[in-house]
Amino acid sequence: MDLIPRANVVHKLEKRSLLIAINCIAALSIFFFGYDQGMMGGVNGAENYYDHHMHFGHPGEDGSPVIDNTLLQGGIVSIYYVGTLVGCLVGGWFGDKYGRIKTIALGAGWAVFGAALQTSAMNQTWMIFARLINGWGTGILNAIVPVWATETAEHKSRGQFVAIEFTLNIFGVVVAYWLEYACGFYKGGNGSFVWRFPIAFQIVPLLFLFGIVWLFPESPRWLVKVGREEEGRYILGRLRGETGEDLGKAEAEFQDIRNIAELERKTASSTSYWSMFTGIGSGKLHTGRRVQLVIWLQIMQEWIGIAGVTIYAPTIFRTAGISNTDVQWISGLNTITYMLSTLICVFTLDRIGRRWTLYWGSVVQGISMALAGGLTTAGQNQPIGSAAAKAYSSGAVAMIFLFTATFGATWLTVPWLYPAEIFPLEVRAKGNAWGVVGWSVGNGWLTLLCPVMFKALKENTYYVFAAANVITIPMVWALYPESNQRTLEEMNLLFAADSIWNWEAEKHFKILKEQNPELVQAAQRGHSVLDPETGLPVRGSTARNMSLDVNALQARHHDDIIDEKQTFKHE
Repeated sequence: MDLIPRANVVHKLEKRSLLIAINCIAALSIFFFGYDQGMMGGVNGAENYYDHHMHFGHPGEDGSPVIDNTLLQGGIVSIYYVGTLVGCLVGGWFGDKYGRIKTIALGAGWAVFGAALQTSAMNQTWMIFARLINGWGTGILNAIVPVWATETAEHKSRGQFVAIEFTLNIFGVVVAYWLEYACGFYKGGNGSFVWRFPIAFQIVPLLFLFGIVWLFPESPRWLVKVGREEEGRYILGRLRGETGEDLGKAEAEFQDIRNIAELERKTASSTSYWSMFTGIGSGKLHTGRRVQLVIWLQIMQEWIGIAGVTIYAPTIFRTAGISNTDVQWISGLNTITYMLSTLICVFTLDRIGRRWTLYWGSVVQGISMALAGGLTTAGQNQPIGSAAAKAYSSGAVAMIFLFTATFGATWLTVPWLYPAEIFPLEVRAKGNAWGVVGWSVGNGWLTLLCPVMFKALKENTYYVFAAANVITIPMVWALYPESNQRTLEEMNLLFAADSIWNWEAEKHFKILKEQNPELVQAAQRGHSVLDPETGLPVRGSTARNMSLDVNALQARHHDDIIDEKQTFKHE
């Protein structure tokens, strides 16, 4: 394949080894994302940062930070998510136009610039603009990396690979916490090194990502979409294999991609962000509905409590009665259990599906948040330092640990995987960008309000998070179709129903799958892509009479039957 540079790893690796290599690079980006989120928890607790440079607090008598301006503290943290919101929209547009690889490089380069500005910040204004710029780079990466990962993975193991990547995401949070914990001992925790070095550390993986991503293959689906079919077919062959029991697998998937790209061009008349948001011009693709689903799934991911736990963990543990000297290492220990819990998702996500993963997560998370609130209240009603107060505080901390572990096993991965799965090929990067918009809105909104909520409501804030978990259960049940074990090309069939309800989507999917066999060859391998006489793949077959309209297909089928009867009678 002369069209792809010889240095590209696609020429040296194939099948599972190639998939693992791609996911290692994707995981590197997601590691940065996790590190960047976890980093601010320790930075906010550095006296040189909050007192001498940002001026939103002062140290208390026990050395713990006393926040004088909660809005400024939350604003510095949350402005980052304004950057991710803008960045993801840029990344989605750029990714659909210029490809996944170039977009990853753009995001990494921009994030390096933002991280350098944060490291050198001398005042509030500087830090605010630096975080805005850094967030822009993160938004670009978050919009495109999950898309690249899902478009190269097989539909039967897509969830597992993305779940592994998010183990690295939480590893980034772990590294951030413990690096900041170690830096806290440098010169007694005084000086700007305590917070500047952890911010600067993120530049290392970003520079490595920028340099190495050029050696990896482009998404075969994007290549087919833009007419570079020869390259796309070659990369698919390397990803799926071309010999033995793998013979025909790549060809089936390739034909599905070609057919769905043709169908999307016929079905949708506009692909702008505004058209996607409103659904105008999307026809039976119902892009507007998909946009709303991914936005609200990401918003609820934050409001069930994880944004507060990740960024304001020290505040949460202080609320539960933990001393300032113990808060940092307990927060760090929480991140370790958080990371280990993500391994549960690796082995369950493709087995029980996206919906059931969210169900059991919401139940356990809701209970643990409610108990955390109740135990914290009970502990504060006991004499300070008493055995009962310590017991209640320990119980509250255990509930926070249970919450983060459950989240890592469930809600961490699905809201990032789902947007990368369900959108049409023509706008997949833009579609995933809408998911990042939801994450940015949810995260920015919550991190801005968290200091205010904890100051005003104290432990009652836990009940707000518990209520959000309860709300998600009927929401997912009624509105979110299952994407597990379905190819990316089958998603257009899944969302073709005019009704918003999940049960209608499943009913229409079953009918359309039977009526559009040309679109599900990869899911039903062996039905139409091998020549029965030679056993070789049939090339160049294009689906005809494809449609996402059940009534139109049934009418056409009825006409075909009449034509056959008339032909038979004539003969």
